[in-house]
Amino acid sequence: MSNTLLCLGAGYCARALARHPCLARGWRILGTTRSADSAAALEAQGITPLIWSGTGPLPALDQASHLLISAAPGPAGDPVLAALGDQIAQRAAQLHWVGYLSTTGVYGDHQGGWVDEDTPLAPATERGRARVGAEAQWAAIPGLPLHIFRLAGIYGPGRGPFEKVRTGTARRIVKPGQVFSRAHVEDIAQVLAASLLHPRPGAVYNVCDDDPAPPEEVIAEAARLLDLPLPPAEDFETAAMTPMARSFYAESKKVSNNRIKRELGVRLRYPTYREGLAALLDQDGDA
Repeated sequence: MSNTLLCLGAGYCARALARHPCLARGWRILGTTRSADSAAALEAQGITPLIWSGTGPLPALDQASHLLISAAPGPAGDPVLAALGDQIAQRAAQLHWVGYLSTTGVYGDHQGGWVDEDTPLAPATERGRARVGAEAQWAAIPGLPLHIFRLAGIYGPGRGPFEKVRTGTARRIVKPGQVFSRAHVEDIAQVLAASLLHPRPGAVYNVCDDDPAPPEEVIAEAARLLDLPLPPAEDFETAAMTPMARSFYAESKKVSNNRIKRELGVRLRYPTYREGLAALLDQDGDA
């Protein structure tokens, strides 16, 4: 079977992986989407689009040698497992690699302390608990060559703070001791590509940069790069925030990325948010 990567949910990270040089030759990349407009955009990026409603069988699974699952679980659980779990289980032996994109939210709150892949899972949010459940369900499929990638906060082209800083809508929410880990989408892509080339079924990888940092420092760096005034600081306790936005501050931890370096030989292109933001500004003047 030729190398055929099927992306179940051809979203931001899947599209970045499709652009990675190691997939430029000898790989066929398929990606599911729900709309014709998205299908045209995928095709322009070298991904063969498959319009799929998210329910019912997917014949393209028969063509796949590698599988990337990026759909998030919802109130009813993992949507891919619900629609395709049996079909995937029946084809587990033909798959060389399966990647599941999870989140570092599975670790919960560690009050700014360090976590690694061996840290017990103790999610503090409903989103985190749903991810723990989904990870366990995928891992329970017999013979599936599963690799779990726990992603930190994702940023990259089109997902950065510059526009909000320019328009004056950026906020520096300050909660003492709060730190987040982050990952540039191109570094996520290179981790996935390295795992594709060197599979280790059962592996779990944290994907993040080297510098967990308070969120207000990232906003301050964006303002500095744009040579614009520093947005005023707002105290977390009194800041007006949506329940969803406030929930992100329920967890504070520093995520170790030693395993992706040790096992996959990854050298991050953007080891901190400083290099990442500067590169975004250089690439297209925005983020």
